[in-house]
Amino acid sequence: MRITPKTPEVRVPKLVGLMAMDAREAAKSHGLVLNTPDRADFHLTVVDYVVRQYPQPGAEVPRDSMVYIWFDFGEGEGGGGVREPRIPRPPGGGLQRELDEPGDPYVVVSSA
Repeated sequence: MRITPKTPEVRVPKLVGLMAMDAREAAKSHGLVLNTPDRADFHLTVVDYVVRQYPQPGAEVPRDSMVYIWFDFGEGEGGGGVREPRIPRPPGGGLQRELDEPGDPYVVVSSA
């Protein structure tokens, strides 16, 4: 897109962390157009949060440029994983001294 005096450059706002409806308003107020590759029903999306955007916040782009936002990290990206304990658990107690062989370690001597 050719930059002319009628299409000044604008700074891309930070959209990551915003809800869908807030991201739409922020982009509109900066004169930008949003595109969501992972959401065909973006115009109906309200409470999902933006997790990624391109171009990055602060980049200067021509007015009416396309800004891409995603609501899902995608396969294999992000997420905290499973936070449940794994079985088998490691033995508790840390280092322990070695135990003696079974049996009576002290022999009783009778005085008969």
